[in-house]
Amino acid sequence: MDNKIFNDGPIKDVLEKILIGEDPVFGDCIKLFDSENIHIIGTAANYISRRRFGNKISYVNNIILNYTNVCITDCKFCAFYRPPGHEESYILNIDQIESRIKTSCDMFKIRQVLIQGGHSPSLGIEYYEKIFKMIRSKFPDVGIHGLSASEIDMISRIEKSSTKEVLSRLKASGLQSLTGAGAEILVDNVKNIISPKKISSDDWLKIMFEAHSIGLPSSATMMYGHVESIKDIINHFFKIVELQRKTHGFIAFIPWSFESNNTILQNKNYVKELVGGVSILKTIALSRLIFDGLINNIQSSWLTNGVNMAQLAILYGANDFGGTLIGEEVVSCTGARSTELTSTKIINSIQQIGYDVFERDNLYNPIRFC
Repeated sequence: MDNKIFNDGPIKDVLEKILIGEDPVFGDCIKLFDSENIHIIGTAANYISRRRFGNKISYVNNIILNYTNVCITDCKFCAFYRPPGHEESYILNIDQIESRIKTSCDMFKIRQVLIQGGHSPSLGIEYYEKIFKMIRSKFPDVGIHGLSASEIDMISRIEKSSTKEVLSRLKASGLQSLTGAGAEILVDNVKNIISPKKISSDDWLKIMFEAHSIGLPSSATMMYGHVESIKDIINHFFKIVELQRKTHGFIAFIPWSFESNNTILQNKNYVKELVGGVSILKTIALSRLIFDGLINNIQSSWLTNGVNMAQLAILYGANDFGGTLIGEEVVSCTGARSTELTSTKIINSIQQIGYDVFERDNLYNPIRFC
């Protein structure tokens, strides 16, 4: 890449340093977030992504299995949860789960089931073990990407056992990778506002360390665009960087913008305005620049950003479109947009902007080129 395209502005030295493989420091990231030169930042991020992946973009054919909406953490950003005993609450049994997966395999040939739900005080570890064992036995080609660090914490409290023991048992029963949910922003001053009953930032990082230490990889996520500051976002990035340097267990980073509809954060006026397209693209680009050489896969986050913005995200450093997300219920509860895509729609969306497409498995290995 010809570094002469950078002007003499405050981000010139930062981008040139990153492009030759030097790690950005906190002050560098502040300069990038403060810069209005989003196109140059995006050009650098896209160059790094193409240097690593060429012209190829991945996606996964999957479903989201929200096994329960019963939850006692009452997060202010969530429109999905219902308290125990609520008339709209539900818990899927193993037969219902098997039926959903079978139908999805028959209709869509899924390769991943993403299993997430609420923090239900009535579900012990055997519930999850039975589900994972059933999936591995009856649907061996379907990868299990499931549960968040906060769900692991909930199970450990129910079982009165350590989170590492819970992780080990779930891995033995068939769990293949952990989701990154529950991180939100890894700054407790933020968490104390939006999710005060959930695990702390340190606990999320501890559970991820434990998962990685037993060979259970995971995603890392960030939900932004609510009450956090730019410094909070950068702190979040650097905490992920620090852990990844120790474990190398994060296989993807997924930044997603907050959807406010039907949430307490909206109803109580915690959030005055949502992030716009420039901030979304800058966050994608910064994810690529900061995690270059540490976390390979950056998702475009179409679920909250929309398909058109996800196409732009590819041009700003993302290399993975995400999944088809058949059956998604959490974001759909906000009423923001459709939360399902067919594989044909994803493939067409990627090809429309001049990229090649391949379908991947749960661990980002290519299955077929489209």
